Amino acid sequence: MKTTPFTNIHIGLGARMAEFAGYNMPIEYSGINDEHVTVREKCGVFDVSHMGEVWVKGPNALAFLQRITSNDVAALTDGKVQYSCMPNGKGGIVDDLLVYRFAAEEYFLVINAANIEKDWNWMCEQAKEFGLTPGKELYHASEEFAQLAVQGPLALKAMQKLTSENVVDMEYYTCKKIANFAGMSVIFSTTGYTGAGGCEIYCAVADGEKLWKAVFEAGAEFGIKPIGLGARDTLRLESGFCLYGHDIDDTTSAIEAGLGWITKFAEGKNFIDRPLWEQQKNEGTTRRLKGFIMLERGIPRQHYKVYDAQGNEIGEVTSGTMSPMSKVGCGMTYLKKGFWKDDTEIYIGIRDKKLKAKVVKPPFHLAK
Repeated sequence: MKTTPFTNIHIGLGARMAEFAGYNMPIEYSGINDEHVTVREKCGVFDVSHMGEVWVKGPNALAFLQRITSNDVAALTDGKVQYSCMPNGKGGIVDDLLVYRFAAEEYFLVINAANIEKDWNWMCEQAKEFGLTPGKELYHASEEFAQLAVQGPLALKAMQKLTSENVVDMEYYTCKKIANFAGMSVIFSTTGYTGAGGCEIYCAVADGEKLWKAVFEAGAEFGIKPIGLGARDTLRLESGFCLYGHDIDDTTSAIEAGLGWITKFAEGKNFIDRPLWEQQKNEGTTRRLKGFIMLERGIPRQHYKVYDAQGNEIGEVTSGTMSPMSKVGCGMTYLKKGFWKDDTEIYIGIRDKKLKAKVVKPPFHLAK
């Protein structure tokens, strides 16, 4: 298994470790519920060094990104970040990703750990059309970065102690390069995968342990704690964020997944699968990813079947959990047309029972 610059720290802290995307990663420390609440109410730190990073540079960078991603990269200005996805040419999604713009000819892509090789190969294949050379204008930097996600309502306040640059007032989905962050050069951004606010800090692998120490010293007065991937999953699901391989994959379109807001049919933007996705947007789809909460006590899990009141199968759970904040079962499912309206009653097959639930918009811990 691969390791991150923080693996020995996790083991030393007594984290329960397991394989994830080929890496030995911490699943939990004090317990998923405790860690979840810490991030919602205070400040928690995730090791996300397993994520992939790719630089795209040069005069053809924008044209290349406009072709391979669904969102309108031309709308970005320096210091802005965009959530997007890469259509696969068959109506599905290669991966979802973040696109950072640092300059007109300098972009930074953050991709999912489990898809790094697949994404890289896909980008290299598409880059030929635009004269981008792998290793030069298209540069795979995943092995060069350590990354910590510091999440929670107190995260930016804590991190402000480590730099003279203003980070506490940074808007959501922005980024900057900071030359002196606790004595290190870092990329600092405010995207987040928890719905609780906070930031991501990218540093050189060699600076990893130094960054960890600085972050935890700065956050001590704010109740900072290390957080595992277990709570990362419950936090993202409670907030209604998609997870690749569960809620989106090579067979789901962005329109079906409710990601029309990151699918921009801008003039001159001929992204892969545009005709099909534009048709889906105009004519509709037969299924749609929707959120739900349980009305009867039960915990929905991936692959559980979903039924209507007559017992007809209408979908399958893609992600499910018990919300640590509301103590109510919640999840996401692709539902057949006719069951998409909020408050529509559906039934989740849990063991040998069909338990009542209703369609709601996330975040689930705020849903009634």
